Amino acid sequence: MGLSIAPDHIKRYAGLARLLYKYGNRDLVARAGLEDALHADDGPPQASAQAAGELAADLERMGPAYVKLGQLLSTRADLLPSSYVEALARLQDDVEPFPFSDVERIVQEELGVRMSKGFGRFDAEPIAAASLGQVHRATLRDGREVAVKVQRPDARAQITDDLNAFSEIAEFLDRHTTAGRQTGFAEVVEEFRKTIIEELDYRREAQNLRTLRANLEEFKLLFVPAPIDDYSTSRVLTMEFVPGRKIKAMSPVMRVDLDGAAYADQLLHAYLKQIIIDGFFHADPHPGNVLLTDDGRLALIDLGMVSRLSATRQEQLLKLLLAVAEGRGEDAATATVRIGRPLETFNREAIERDVSALVVKYRDTSLRDLQAGSVLLEISRAGGLHGLRLPTELALLAKTLLNLDDVGRTLAPDFDVHECLRRHATSLMQQRMRRSVSVGGAFASMLEMKQFVEALSGRLNRLMDAASNNELKIKMEVIDEGALIEGFQKIANRIALGLILAALIVGAAMLFQVPTTFTLFGYPGLAMLFFLVAAGGGIWLAVSILTSDRKRTRSE
Repeated sequence: MGLSIAPDHIKRYAGLARLLYKYGNRDLVARAGLEDALHADDGPPQASAQAAGELAADLERMGPAYVKLGQLLSTRADLLPSSYVEALARLQDDVEPFPFSDVERIVQEELGVRMSKGFGRFDAEPIAAASLGQVHRATLRDGREVAVKVQRPDARAQITDDLNAFSEIAEFLDRHTTAGRQTGFAEVVEEFRKTIIEELDYRREAQNLRTLRANLEEFKLLFVPAPIDDYSTSRVLTMEFVPGRKIKAMSPVMRVDLDGAAYADQLLHAYLKQIIIDGFFHADPHPGNVLLTDDGRLALIDLGMVSRLSATRQEQLLKLLLAVAEGRGEDAATATVRIGRPLETFNREAIERDVSALVVKYRDTSLRDLQAGSVLLEISRAGGLHGLRLPTELALLAKTLLNLDDVGRTLAPDFDVHECLRRHATSLMQQRMRRSVSVGGAFASMLEMKQFVEALSGRLNRLMDAASNNELKIKMEVIDEGALIEGFQKIANRIALGLILAALIVGAAMLFQVPTTFTLFGYPGLAMLFFLVAAGGGIWLAVSILTSDRKRTRSE
């Protein structure tokens, strides 16, 4: 696939090229011949958190697909410096709302009824506007207060065009750049395509709300709004209205009266349960998605981005997370290698050294200054540098912990995230182990034992019959039997030669005591000859052994 010359695509190419030019990869832009077309007057690329923040702001201005691309890139610490990854992990899209006439048209098309028939009241002014949609407050005919999330009218078409342009550029980079061949940008874009297509289907978000609401039912300080199924489609999502305010908007007076530590503790506990027990967690809990309700609970909203974990992945992430939290560098390095997928450039010693040093360095940091999410992002980056492809779930967990750290410190500035993490992770792991010992698991084990016992007698009979008839055979497969036999022969020859040389030395020593007229160097001649032959043979044997060992080492 080549680059399209359609005006819309050229405009998108120029936008991406401008980002590359501004944030450091000017050589690639120059080689593509786009530098003059950009009319770029930006100074030299900036480093540090300032440039990372500017990149996040630029992506917000460029549209919904770029915002979501930035959120995806925040899970790829192997592609970007840690400062950029952290800035993109906190990326929030807050854009201008679209006209109410479009809202009314989309709602009526999706629900199949006029707005006045389906709702008792529908506010024209949105309460929130994001890159993919905006939220309006409304009332159902039965009087229930609801929030209606309506997808932007041009979101699907715009994102489809952006995705096509991204795919063309990714394939171009994969073919013509070293970084593309090593990284596989087309694979990254394809992963992005799947993620954003799922997020465009509001029915999935409704299911996510139902699942998370059931999983967090035991946490009395938390609230997840329930979706209204009859009023939800792929482009319209209706859910319970949550009266409250964003935690970032709380005044200092409200924080004084609030037991922030209790809220932060239960919030982190709930997320650890999602990760360790449920295998399903809300992957975007930034402060804008957490509300303090009027009845004193924390509400989790916007479940478009979630992650699902297999049982094996849960255990792997937990081991790594606990090793980081407790400052066990070697254990963290071992867990990192086990969870990743080695590439051709994989360097095990280097990544184990870097991860261990990273965790030990952070262990000496004040617990209140340490961010576990930042450490996990650095580990992901170390994997990218040393040829270890770490799973996306690890970066999503890092991003989640970064956002939780923001929320926790907003609620309680002195909240010790890591003490809370260690305390709840231990109890939840015990709960996970108890849950694994279920009635179903016990019955499965009993069935396997029954099958084993039933087959045991027949297998023993066949084994005893073969032994009594002298038909018992042991099959052993050896790699390169010829080389093995040759090796045994060399060992036998060296042992035999060593015994002969030892016999010559012993014989020479005995002959030294026998008087004789034949002398050599003033000693009995025959004894001296035996001794010289033995010494020469020993020197030759030693040289032969050293020479062959060196040749084998070089060949390996």
